[in-house]
Amino acid sequence: MTEMLISPTMLRSNPDRVVILPFTISSTPRDSAMGAMSRVGRICTAIAAMPPEVVKAELEIVNRDFTGRHWQTRGIFLDRFRAIQAMQGDMENLDEDHMALIGAYFCHEYSYQAAAVMNPSVVPHPDQTNNNGGTNFIMSTRTVGEGHISTVSFREGTFYQDGTMELKPEADFAVAAKPQNNAPLDGVVTVHGHQACPISETVLFPVTRSQSNGLEDLRMVRFHDENGATTYMGTYTAYNGKETACECLETSDFRSFRLTPFRGAASGHKGLGIFPRKINGRWAAVGRLDHESIFYLESDDKYTWNNGDKILGPEAPWELIQMGNCGSPIELEEGWLVLTHGVGAVRRYSLGAALLDKNDPRIVLARSKEPLLSPSEDNREGYVPNVIYTCGALRCGEWIFMPYGVADSSIHFASIKIRDLLAHLGYEAAAQKDAAE
Repeated sequence: MTEMLISPTMLRSNPDRVVILPFTISSTPRDSAMGAMSRVGRICTAIAAMPPEVVKAELEIVNRDFTGRHWQTRGIFLDRFRAIQAMQGDMENLDEDHMALIGAYFCHEYSYQAAAVMNPSVVPHPDQTNNNGGTNFIMSTRTVGEGHISTVSFREGTFYQDGTMELKPEADFAVAAKPQNNAPLDGVVTVHGHQACPISETVLFPVTRSQSNGLEDLRMVRFHDENGATTYMGTYTAYNGKETACECLETSDFRSFRLTPFRGAASGHKGLGIFPRKINGRWAAVGRLDHESIFYLESDDKYTWNNGDKILGPEAPWELIQMGNCGSPIELEEGWLVLTHGVGAVRRYSLGAALLDKNDPRIVLARSKEPLLSPSEDNREGYVPNVIYTCGALRCGEWIFMPYGVADSSIHFASIKIRDLLAHLGYEAAAQKDAAE
């Protein structure tokens, strides 16, 4: 197995990371003697009738328990009150304390990474100042909380040219990104983090029905269009508890995010990874369309993906059950680098790589014969044992920097020089053989 530099830095799930979310109560009364009044209406009426001193005392209890754990709790409670008011009507003549207390009753605290943190992806940071000659990056993570609901969160850091890396401290608070206006139940939706918050404070929660049980395995890429403009994109799996669908995230600043469902025959499959630029004038991607092999796809529309050409299938014992791509391709001088995962005996996940032709990515120039990275004896156990997985890596000069998940329970960090990775693929030997012939 090719030797890689493994950082001592490691991220584990943290139940202390909590956000305040809307709490929805059934409108049906539990007791028929309550008549036609809804439970929501009953609660609002009871709080509206409270004397100011009682409201103030109750707010003091709420503030004591929650203000130190969240950012701008009063603003969150007032926003929630306005949402309840829009549904219920009335409540026009209440003072701000009454409104805040009503809002607090319709909120709850959610630990979004209590169960797991895993499957990272990474892109260059829009801000490359103060990097000490390295590369500032933004890493996305899949975080899992109560009910196995998957969300997307972010961390910032710097990768240095000696192969080491450093994460910036995590923000004190976490804040759920808000849908713009009234988000639709289906289709395209835009969500916003707070402009004053650090990027690592923003958490993306499910918004539409297709995402109701989670946003899974975001694969980010920095995309360059023909005019030189740059945007950040990512594909993720939307899960509603029964079905999965591939959707697209787009952002320019990691403050506002547009979420768009894909169309076409490939939209029902997981793992689509978009190339960082067009190939021969068309959008391009790799993905697993048959649940066991990697395909190359092209499209004239970035939101529509249909069938493609199979380019890589299981061959070696460590990938015999299935293989797939681990994120978007990375452009090298030698070709397109695609990180792969393979599943072998006892459903053991390992990581490999392949090199595709630069002009025609249907052509495979080289591929891993042995795993690049596999579970070791000291990192096999966790939420899902015997799994190593990544959703994307980053080229930093002569290095490939790769955060990866272990056992769906923690995130580790590896790096390898490009020349060593090409040697692992046997590309140099193949090139010399072709030259000799």
